Amino acid sequence: MIQGFKEFIMRGNVIELAVAVVIGAAFTKVVSAIVTGIFNPLIAAIFNSESLAKAMVIGLPGGAELSFGLVLAAAINFLLVAAVVYFVFVMPLNHLKESQERRRAAGAPAAVEEAAPTTELDLLTEIRDLLAAGATVDQNPNRSL
Repeated sequence: MIQGFKEFIMRGNVIELAVAVVIGAAFTKVVSAIVTGIFNPLIAAIFNSESLAKAMVIGLPGGAELSFGLVLAAAINFLLVAAVVYFVFVMPLNHLKESQERRRAAGAPAAVEEAAPTTELDLLTEIRDLLAAGATVDQNPNRSL
């Protein structure tokens, strides 16, 4: 059971996902700070309120309130995150793909892709095969794990 858990945790995609979640959380804090510190006060000033969350509040019978300002702040936050994701990630990747397609159409080779690094499993398999064949292990200093 512990071995299975260890194999699950050591998979590359689990670690990459964990890194993405951490970066996403940090990025969300930055965008939220921009919305809270810059956009909310500007919009709140338009409505003569101390914050956007307290702007455009409509009282309902029984003491409940509708907070349209709070919804507007969340919408602004979403639009800022979407804009940054588009302009920082999507647009450059689309440009790179278009550039590679133009090269292929012109007959030029696409950007040279580096070979995937040798994994520990690949090295162990190679050592096993060499030992089974009675050969010695190649001492290649250019290999990396």
